[in-house]
Amino acid sequence: MIPIADPSQVDSIAHIIQVALTPVFLLSGIATLLNVFSTRHARVADQVEKLSDRASERPGDQARLRDLRRRSLALDVAVVIAALGGVAICGAVLTLFVGTLRDAAVASVLFCLFGAAIVCTLASLAAFAVEMMLASRTVRTEVAEQQQEDEKEETGR
Repeated sequence: MIPIADPSQVDSIAHIIQVALTPVFLLSGIATLLNVFSTRHARVADQVEKLSDRASERPGDQARLRDLRRRSLALDVAVVIAALGGVAICGAVLTLFVGTLRDAAVASVLFCLFGAAIVCTLASLAAFAVEMMLASRTVRTEVAEQQQEDEKEETGR
């Protein structure tokens, strides 16, 4: 005969599983951010390769390479911090499965890990915002240079 579980025990286990799965949604968001960061990094790498192939034909190429380097560094920071946020989320989920929320030590660890995940996610978004600003500045600089070249050509005619 199969023993019948106490309904309150089943409810308690179901609640623990529900609480443990909640941070996984944040982990999914972090994974999406990492995908975005990876795509941006690939675009930066393509631009660096394009500039390297031209062997610095234009005077602004060195400045552009410096800007791309800064963007790459900002993206590296965003990726590392987002990954740390993901690690903290996984730690929070593990803590929920290992301990009970009634235990003060486990609750403190859970609070710290989840808090670290939120801070890391915010920091990675800030690093991404820096990269986006660098990208925007580079685009504006290129447009201004192109407009100046066009004006010189029109004036020279």
